[in-house]
Amino acid sequence: MSAHDEDRIQHLLKQALPPIEAEAEPGRDLWPAVLRRLDAHPAAQSRFNWAWFDGALLAGLAAVTVAFPASIPLLLYYL
Repeated sequence: MSAHDEDRIQHLLKQALPPIEAEAEPGRDLWPAVLRRLDAHPAAQSRFNWAWFDGALLAGLAAVTVAFPASIPLLLYYL
């Protein structure tokens, strides 16, 4: 790559990416909004609130381990 190409790439990058301020902070505090969202959906905090797909995956995993017991070490390895 020639020096001209490097200078061109550097110029294009400077145009595309604005400079970052030293003390860049969000415009407002986001944590209260997160807490409000969590309080608005108490069912989402439940530990045992599973979707049907979660149960289907668990049943499929159990079926694979019963049908192919030699796969248990492989499954444990990936967990």
